[in-house]
Amino acid sequence: MSARYHLRFQIHPYEGTAAVAATAAELAKTCTDAGVAEVVLLLGAEEHFAGHLSGPDEDLWYEAAALAQEVLLGAGLDVSLNPWVTTGHADRGRTDTHGFAPMVSPTGKVSAAQASFACPRWRAWLTGHYGRFAELGFRVLWLEDDFRFHNHAPLDWGGGFEPLMLDRLAALAGRPVPRPELVAALTAPGPPHPLRALWQQVWRTAQQEVAAQVAAEVHRRSAGRSRTGLMSSGLDAASVEGRDWGALLGALAAPGGRAVHRPHFAPYADAPGRELARQLWMPELQRSLRPECVDSEPEIENWPHTAWSKSDVQTWSEMVAAQLSGADALLLNLHPMHGAHPGSHPGIAELLRRARPALDLVHRQHPRGQRTLGVGLPFAQDAAAHVRAHGGDLSELAVDPGPAAEFLLRYGVPVTAETAPVQALFGPSAWAFDDQAVRALLAGGLLIDGTAAVILHRRGFGPLLGLTDAEPVDREAPATPGGPGPYATEHLCAAAGEDLAGLLLSVNTQPALVRLREAPGAQRWSEVRTPDGRAWGAGRTVFTNTLGGRVAVLAATEPHTLPADGHAQRLLHRTVRFLEGEDARLPLVSGGPYLIPHLSHADGVTTLTVANGCQDPARPVVDLPALPDAVAATVLAPLAEPRPADTGRRGHTLRLDPELPHRAWAVLRW
Repeated sequence: MSARYHLRFQIHPYEGTAAVAATAAELAKTCTDAGVAEVVLLLGAEEHFAGHLSGPDEDLWYEAAALAQEVLLGAGLDVSLNPWVTTGHADRGRTDTHGFAPMVSPTGKVSAAQASFACPRWRAWLTGHYGRFAELGFRVLWLEDDFRFHNHAPLDWGGGFEPLMLDRLAALAGRPVPRPELVAALTAPGPPHPLRALWQQVWRTAQQEVAAQVAAEVHRRSAGRSRTGLMSSGLDAASVEGRDWGALLGALAAPGGRAVHRPHFAPYADAPGRELARQLWMPELQRSLRPECVDSEPEIENWPHTAWSKSDVQTWSEMVAAQLSGADALLLNLHPMHGAHPGSHPGIAELLRRARPALDLVHRQHPRGQRTLGVGLPFAQDAAAHVRAHGGDLSELAVDPGPAAEFLLRYGVPVTAETAPVQALFGPSAWAFDDQAVRALLAGGLLIDGTAAVILHRRGFGPLLGLTDAEPVDREAPATPGGPGPYATEHLCAAAGEDLAGLLLSVNTQPALVRLREAPGAQRWSEVRTPDGRAWGAGRTVFTNTLGGRVAVLAATEPHTLPADGHAQRLLHRTVRFLEGEDARLPLVSGGPYLIPHLSHADGVTTLTVANGCQDPARPVVDLPALPDAVAATVLAPLAEPRPADTGRRGHTLRLDPELPHRAWAVLRW
C-alpha cells in the first residue's frame, strides 16, 4: 500500500491553448517522476482571481481546464478541480460585477466583492458554475475554505450580518431584529441569549442549503462521476457559526453517497517544530466529527510558494503527521500559485520521491479505521452555543480545544478524540456539556484547568472536584487589604512525590489564576506563592470523589502558556498516573523538550510514533507500565529511508538508540 499524493497546480489560460497543453504535459511528467496520483487544478486563484467568473472569462478557464484534464488523464493521472472562490476570500481591491448581495460585518461594514450565503443570484451563479465544470467529470470539485462566515477581510470578524440573513432571523424570531440588537445579544454577559441559538440556526441552515444545492448539481451534471469536497478552517470559529459537521458534510455526500473533506491543519510557512503538536491534534479532532461516508485528504499548506516559504524538512514532517491520522490522500501545495512551469522546480519531484519511503510505511501502519489512544479531549461542536460571554465581540465565543492538547503533547502525553479512561477539559468548553455528561467525566480520570474549575464549581460540581471554592483572580487585580499580593511561583509539595518536593515552577505571566480552596480529602500537590514567598493558594490539587473518579485541578487558566521544563513534565506525568489509578497503561514520553507522541491501535498492533519538535537531537524515553516483551523500533529521519533502531530497557522504561534528529519520527510497535 502506498501513500497517495495529490498535487495542486494553477493553469494559465491567458497564455493560449498551446501553452496550456505544454504545461499540462510538463506537469504530467513531474507527477509521474514523483509518484503523484492526482493533479488538483486551481481555477482563477490568488493573483489570477479577477472576480467571480462568468461569460467569456469563464469560457476561457473552462476550455483550459478541459484541455489540461485531457492531457493529464492521458498520462494516467486522476484530476480534480479547485475553483478558487465560493463567497469570496477577501476584497483585495476587487469589486463585485454580478449584483450579488454583499456580506456585511457585525459592525455594519459592507464587503465590495464577497457574497452573502442568502443571495439568490449568488446561489444560482455558484450552482451553475460548479455544474458546468462538473460536466467534465473531475474526480472532486472542491468548495474552498471561503465557504464560511468568518475571516473575510477587510470585514471585522467576518460577514453574515446582511439584510437577507436578518430577514431569515426575523422569520424564526417572529419579529425583525436589528443588527445592533442582534450583535449585542450574541455576546451579552450571562447565560446565552435565545437569539444566539436562532442566529446560529440561520447561519447553519443557509450554509447547508447551498452545500446540498451545489452537490446535487455536481452529481447530476457529472452523471455521478464527480464528488463534492470541502476545505475547512479551524473548529473554534466554525463552532461560532453553529456549524454541524455531520449535517454539512452529509449534505455534500447525499447525492452520490460520498464526499471529501480537506481539513486545514498546517501553517503556511516555516514554524517551530513544536507546532507538530497542532498538526497531530487538529486532524484527530476533525476525524472524530467526520461521517464515515466522507474521505479525508488533509492539505499541507505552502504559501505563497516553494521552499522559500516552507522548508522541505517541515513539509515532509507535516506529511507524516497527516498520514498518522489515517488520511486517504495528502493534498500538496508546492508550486507557486501565481505562475509556474513545473519543470522549473525540479526540487519538488525530488522532495516527493525522497518522502515516499517513510510515507508509505506510515500509511501501511495507520489505516483509516485505526483507534487512537491517549488522554481524551472531549469537544462539543456546538460549544459556542453554550459559552458565557462578557460583552465583547464574537471571538469570545470561539472555543479552541487546542490548549489542552498542546499542554499534554509538548510533555509527551498522547491524546485522542475518542472517549478514554483519562480526559482533559480546559477553558470554556466546560459550559458545553450537560450535567449527565459532566458526571460521566468526573467518574473517570479528569484533568481540568482553572477556567473549567470555576465553571464546574459554579454549576454545583465542587464536591466532586474536591473544592469548596474556585475564585478567579486577574493578573492585574489589586491585592486585597491584608491579602497575599501578586502570584509569582509554584512550589511543588511532598504529596506530589519526595523527588519533586521543593522544586519551583513559574506562574508569573499567567493572565489569571484561580484561588482554589480544597475540600477535606483533597491533596495539594503544589502551592502558589507571592514574590516575597507568602502563600497565595493551591497551584494543583488532586482528589478521589464519591463517584470513584479521580480529579486533578490546575489553578492556571492558560496552562499551555506556562513556562515548560523537565520538572513540569515530571509533575504532569505523575498527574496522569494518578488519574489512571490502578490501571496505568499509557506510554509517557520524556528524554527531551517537545517529544510529541501519537498513539494508535490497528490490526492487533499498538504503534507509538514520536516526533522530535526540538532543534536539538534527543533520545526518547518511554515509560510504559506494562512493557511488552518485544518492541520493534524504526527511525524516520527527514527525507531519508526508514531504518531500524535499537532500544534499551530499564525497569518499565524503553530508551531509543540512536538519537532522534530534529523533526524526525521514532516508530515503536508492539
